[in-house]
This record gives sequence, structure tokens and C-alpha cells, in this order.
Amino acid sequence: MTPIKVAVIDDHTLFREGVANLLREEPELDVVFTAENGKALQEKLQTAALPDVVLMDINMPVLDGFAATAWLRKQHPGIRVLALSMYEDDDNIIRMLRQGAGGYMLKESRKGDLVQGIRAIHQQGFFVNDMVSGRLLHQLHETGTQAAAPQVRISEREQQFLRLCCSELTYKEIADRMGVSPRTVDNYREDLFEKLGLKSRVGLVLYALKYKLAEIG
Repeated sequence: MTPIKVAVIDDHTLFREGVANLLREEPELDVVFTAENGKALQEKLQTAALPDVVLMDINMPVLDGFAATAWLRKQHPGIRVLALSMYEDDDNIIRMLRQGAGGYMLKESRKGDLVQGIRAIHQQGFFVNDMVSGRLLHQLHETGTQAAAPQVRISEREQQFLRLCCSELTYKEIADRMGVSPRTVDNYREDLFEKLGLKSRVGLVLYALKYKLAEIG
């Protein structure tokens, strides 16, 4: 079996090299290079072997993980990105998925889970875990025609709420933008959770992106 080629991008040297060394212990993985930020990643890609999967930190100097992931999606669409971050808030998860990441994991994850995530990203293009409601994630990153929305009645105001969920606005700021009370926004959210069988804002965002109620990037 050909090893999965992996690159590790993180601005903290000890963490970056520590993860790389752990992954080098796995015969199914081949760490082709490491880099300290998105700009260094771009430079490495000019001379090094192209990775199959990039482990991408978010908060980095010069060129952060959001910009680097968006650049990879346009310049090297065959390279998969698995976000590896210390942040577990919806805003960062949503933003990375919108830029083109196929999954999101915390830096505190166990080695076995990380290897599983790399394997899944490589084979399927996405990785589903507790942080990413992934039933929609697979189709979000598929190319081709727009998926047909399920036969669920969503009002224009609920669609507006869905689009705003894809932004970096808080629920209170969404309420202000829509000119309604926070309680009304809570009702939109809970009604959509029930209608669509979802449980989180990440799920709402993936739904909106999948059915072109909002744009990626």
C-alpha cells in the first residue's frame, strides 16, 4: 500500500515537529515536509513532494490557516486539509469548513484519532467527528450540480437566518441585523434544528452551503 503523504503546518516548532515525529512512526503515513505558516507551505510546495493531506493550524503569522486553506482549494484542489487547532468554537470550525477544510480536530486529540482522521480525509475527502456534523460535509465538497433540497418548507426569514449563520456574527448580532429580538432568532434556530434534523450551528451552515443558500469562501 502506498503511504499517505502528509504535511504538518503549525507555527509552534515543538508541536509541529512532535506531531510529525509521531506520524513518522506509522508505516501507512509519509511526512513529506513541515512548515511554520501558510507562506512557508506555499514555498515548500514548489520543490517538495505534494502531500495528500495537510494538517493545518489556524492562528499563524504571515499567512494563517484560513487563507492557506482557501489558497490550497484553488491552487491544489486535490490536496485535502484537516484543520488541527486548539480552538473548539463554532466560528473557527465554520470558517475553516467554508474555506475548504474536510474536517476539524483539536490539538489535544489522541494519536490514534488523528491517524484515523488523516485516513478518512484521504480516502473520503472528509472526516466526521463530534466537532463536525458530517452527513452534509461530504456533499458540501463534492463537485457537480447543486443538490436538490429536501422537501422541507423553510420560510424566507429562516433562509435569511441560515445565510447569516454562515457569517461570523453572533446570534445576538444576527437578531440585530434581521431587526428581530434574540428570542425570535432562538425560535428560528430551534425550528430549523427540528425541521432539518440538525443539532448545531455547524450543521446549519453545512446545510446552507450544500443547498447554495450561502457561498463557500
